[in-house]
Amino acid sequence: MLKLAPIFVIVAAILWGIDGIILRPSLYSLPVPLVVFIESAIVAIILSPIFMRRYKNITRIDKKDLVAFLGVALFGGAIGTMAITKALFFVNFVNLSIVILLQKLQPVFALILAMIFLKEKLPKIFFLWAVTAIIGAYFLTFGTRMPNLDTGEETVYAALFALLAAFSFAFSTVLSKRALRNVSFELGTYLRFLVTTIIMFFIVSATGDLTKIGEVSTQQILIFLLIAFTTGGLAIFLYYYGLKNISASVATICELAFPLTAVLLEFLLHDKLLDGVQWIGGLILILSIVRVTRLSQERIRKSKLSN
Repeated sequence: MLKLAPIFVIVAAILWGIDGIILRPSLYSLPVPLVVFIESAIVAIILSPIFMRRYKNITRIDKKDLVAFLGVALFGGAIGTMAITKALFFVNFVNLSIVILLQKLQPVFALILAMIFLKEKLPKIFFLWAVTAIIGAYFLTFGTRMPNLDTGEETVYAALFALLAAFSFAFSTVLSKRALRNVSFELGTYLRFLVTTIIMFFIVSATGDLTKIGEVSTQQILIFLLIAFTTGGLAIFLYYYGLKNISASVATICELAFPLTAVLLEFLLHDKLLDGVQWIGGLILILSIVRVTRLSQERIRKSKLSN
């Protein structure tokens, strides 16, 4: 199963792409903090049996690990999720160019942060494939065209929130890797949503958005439940399993499956035809992810042999 660890991260990223294009647009009428609070709370409730079974393990968690989980919840669960949701809301899920472009910066942030905080040493070939993956993702999204920056003030705000999301998710990836050193991925998934729910409760209470919970429609409740069982809880569960067995640097490259999925869904659902250059960019991205996955497997194999 360890050999499949990068695949679990890729599947999680694909689910996030489905979330952004298909599911989350239905929540457009709700305040962003309320959206993040409700989805986190639902997953935390669903996973509460893990808390009941592993309460003693939680009480024994090292303070440094708890601080790491607090950072994961703050940057990944709260700030990152709110930022990417707000960015998508600003462009009304139509003009995704800026949002997806700036999401490409996440690997850059993560590689730097992983070297600083996790002391991860990477072979030079890794950086070659990392850069190749980012270039492929860019051409997949835009082809030979330049991103459209002249779509009004809201696009500028969307760009800023997307940049904040890219940094937050990258930092969350690094902190998650640190937090999972001494904690199982099941318990890690639960703690991530539990702490996020607590943080978001204080945020929605402070903003007054908690009073708008009555505005959630029956259809939106069903969307929240669908997110919890697929692109929310399940995706993080798969992601943490994969992340526990690969480096943060490899994981962040595998996460480029998110923009790949988003662009392909735009093509399939909204009939936005990709040109030849975009298809080539997609193939480059897939090849880069495959190469990075193999590098991960080689590192795991060598680590086993050395031990």
